Amino acid sequence: MFSKNSKLGYLIEHSRLLEQFSHYLLVERGLTHLSVTSYLNDCKQFLCFYPQIAKQPTLMKAELIRQFLKKLTELELAKTTIARKLISIKMLCNFIEEQYNTTISGIESLKTPRQTRRLPTVLTQMEINHLIKSTEKIPNRFASMRAKALLEIAYGAGLRVSELSNLTLSDINFDERFVRIIGKRSKERIVPLGKHALRAVKDYLILRHQFNNGKSPSPYLFINHRGGKLSRMGIWKILRICVRLAGFSKRITPHTLRHSFATHLLEGGADLRAVQDMLGHANIATTQVYTHIDTSYLQDVYKTFHPRG
Repeated sequence: MFSKNSKLGYLIEHSRLLEQFSHYLLVERGLTHLSVTSYLNDCKQFLCFYPQIAKQPTLMKAELIRQFLKKLTELELAKTTIARKLISIKMLCNFIEEQYNTTISGIESLKTPRQTRRLPTVLTQMEINHLIKSTEKIPNRFASMRAKALLEIAYGAGLRVSELSNLTLSDINFDERFVRIIGKRSKERIVPLGKHALRAVKDYLILRHQFNNGKSPSPYLFINHRGGKLSRMGIWKILRICVRLAGFSKRITPHTLRHSFATHLLEGGADLRAVQDMLGHANIATTQVYTHIDTSYLQDVYKTFHPRG
């Protein structure tokens, strides 16, 4: 369909951008390998027309996407096919904005046909408890306490997997009971932490200090067996172990815990705006910084409505 040479296609397929994007789809978004392949194929076709973006992702512009969609229309592709490709490219834009701390203006004006949206997987409160308790089955005590602290914070604060990986020791405020998060596009937000999460982190930090003794100190909260920063893939593997130990057959990703966090708060009667503030959704506020959030109000909402507050 696209008359681009095979060498260019190979270079784009193996570009750092698509490799990073593939990792993002698998770990951050929790997509299946089949879905990831579909997204990558669509984006590869787009990048074959604009290879400069593969080398310098910040060159992405909405106008280039419009030109690409026009070419697809001229080829008389089905509207559903064009809509799918646009969804894939928009996902790539979301990744570029987050990864490269940039804003691609005009993307919101690119509309896709209305489609049925699949509801995200959400665990019940009982399933959350069961999943967290499964960490006790991990034989290595350090790994067990790390997994418990990780799950408690992931569910207790509704963090993205990249936010979990990037948490530093100084981001946890035990006195005020909150965690400071640097989210998408370097936006800062403050989220309350419940007693279960705080206790799990304290217990983990005791073992973390012992485990890291003699190694180069890491500023990151969650560390791997070498004492370095725990990666997004590392977090994914820990969750997979816990899911298996808990005996769950359904697919559970780090984002499942984030969805469950929001759902359980709303089910308990929490104000939608407060939940959106805690999630750090970009479509709610342009800036999410500490001075713009009523932390005392969020603390009350969290304690009242979150089951582990």
